[in-house]
Amino acid sequence: MAKTSDYYKKNPKARRKRLKQQAEYNKRPEQKKKRVELNKINRRSGTYGNRDGKDVSHCEGGGTRMESAKKNRARNRGKLKCKK
Repeated sequence: MAKTSDYYKKNPKARRKRLKQQAEYNKRPEQKKKRVELNKINRRSGTYGNRDGKDVSHCEGGGTRMESAKKNRARNRGKLKCKK
């Protein structure tokens, strides 16, 4: 398991604080707009809710593409790049 997830499993108080911060961040208008855009693309491509493991990902150039949810959600501060 990852260090971060281990830490939050062992520290419930810190986990509650983190979840509260994430909830506030996800309420921001720009985050809502981003989420709505990706859900719309997912629905159009037929992958929304069908458990195929695919996600719509934002690319560096501003576009979007389909990729595995695992890769998309693992991207951290530019370590993995979105290929054109």
